[in-house]
Parts: sequence; C-alpha cells; structure tokens
Amino acid sequence: IFDVWMMVVFGIVGYFFKKLRYPLAPLVLAIVLGDNAESSFRQAMLISQGDVTVFFSNGLVGGMTGLALLLLVWPLLAWLVRRVRGD
Repeated sequence: IFDVWMMVVFGIVGYFFKKLRYPLAPLVLAIVLGDNAESSFRQAMLISQGDVTVFFSNGLVGGMTGLALLLLVWPLLAWLVRRVRGD
C-alpha cells in the first residue's frame, strides 16, 4: 500500500509541475539518482571524516563542485538581475 501512496504523491507533484510549466526531467532524475547521490555523499563524508573541503581537493573536483553550485543558484541570480534592471 506504501507504493500506491508514493505513486499518488508523485502523480500529484508531477501534475503541479506540468501545470506550473516546470520540466519533468529534473524531477525524474532526482527520483532515480537521488538515492545513489545520497549514498555517495555519505560515503565521501565518512572517508574524509566529515571534512567538506574534500569536494574542493583538486582542480577538477573543485571545478565540478563550483559548476554544480553555480547551476544551483543560477535561477536566483537571473531573477535578481532582472529585478535590478527592471525588466
């Protein structure tokens, strides 16, 4: 019965995503990859003994982490720029 309720909840979320014209692909990716990403993050934290700087340990890893953070805050930055310009 848990699976049925999860299906209903994600169906409602998908409906609102479609109604508000949000793309469904990020929702599907989050559902599919979220568990693996969380496990990998937890493993990295255990190996590094809780040191977050492991995500900036070298140029490649730091660049990828920085790019991910930039993509995460990009919509907020674009909204702020539009608001300041008065568009």
